Amino acid sequence: MITVQTTISIDDLKEAIGRYTIYTPDQLKSDADVRTAFDGFKRLLNDGSIRAAEPDSGSVTGWRVNQWVKQGILVGMRLGMLVETHHGQFSFVDKDTYPLHQFTAVDGVRIVPGGSSVRDGAYLAPSVVMMPPSYVNVGGYVGEGSMVDSHVLVGSCAQIGKKVHLSAAVQIGGVLEPVGAMPVIIEDEVMVGGNCGIYEGTIVRKRAVIGTGVILNGSTPVYDLVNGTILRKTAESPLVIPEGAVVVVGSRQVKGDFAAEHGLSIYTPLIVKYRDERTDSATALESALR
Repeated sequence: MITVQTTISIDDLKEAIGRYTIYTPDQLKSDADVRTAFDGFKRLLNDGSIRAAEPDSGSVTGWRVNQWVKQGILVGMRLGMLVETHHGQFSFVDKDTYPLHQFTAVDGVRIVPGGSSVRDGAYLAPSVVMMPPSYVNVGGYVGEGSMVDSHVLVGSCAQIGKKVHLSAAVQIGGVLEPVGAMPVIIEDEVMVGGNCGIYEGTIVRKRAVIGTGVILNGSTPVYDLVNGTILRKTAESPLVIPEGAVVVVGSRQVKGDFAAEHGLSIYTPLIVKYRDERTDSATALESALR
C-alpha cells in the first residue's frame, strides 16, 4: 500500500485513487493507508494543485475533466463517517472527511461574517471575496479576484475563473457523478447577474455577460441575434456561450393552434450583443469592495 506524504507525486496519487475506487466501504475504513492517501489528495484540492476540470487546448471545448479527481472525492464520501462538529453557535453533522474548510489571513481570502461556508476540498484563490450567506461545495474552484456575492451556490466541482463576478443569488450547478461529466465552467472576467442559474456542464467563455435572471442549461437553446445562429448542447459538446457574449432573458413563440390562440411564448436566452467598452464600464467591479 502507498503511504502518502505531502511530497507524493500526482501519478502515485492517481494510482492509489484508482485502486481505492473499487474498494468496499469496509475495505476503505479498515485500511489505514486509504485515510493517509485521501488526506494527501485533499491537501492538493485545497491548495488548487489539482482540479476536477482544467483548461486543455487540445480539447474541443478547451477543457478536460479529470475523472480521477472526481473519483478521489467520491472515495472520501465512502470513506467518511458521520460526526458532529461545532463552530460557535452552529452545529453540523457530516462526513468527517469533509469538514468546513479552514482559512487564515495568510490565505488572502476575504470571507465576510454572516453564515457562509466552504467545504473542505474546495479552493478559493487569494483576493477572492465571499459575501454572506454563500456556499462552495467540495471540488469547487474559484480563481483570483472573483466575487462570490450573497446567496450564491458554487456546486461541487464547478470551476470559476479569475475576476468573475457571481452576483446575488446566482446558482452554479455542480456535477460529481458521472465522473466523466463536465462541470459548469465560468471562465475569466465573466459577469453573472443576479438570480441567474447555470447548470448541466455549460461553459461560459471569457468576458461574457450573463444578464439578470438568465437560466442556462443543456435543454434550452440560446439564440445569437448578432450572428444569426442557435447554440445548443450536443452529444459531443455542452452548451458553450461565446467569449464576450451579452446574454439576456428572451422568449420565442410556441408552435401550434392552441399556443397561437392564447398568445403563448416560451423562455429562451438571447445573445443581443458582444462586449464593448460601454459594457465593460457597466459591469466593472467596484475597487472599493476589494
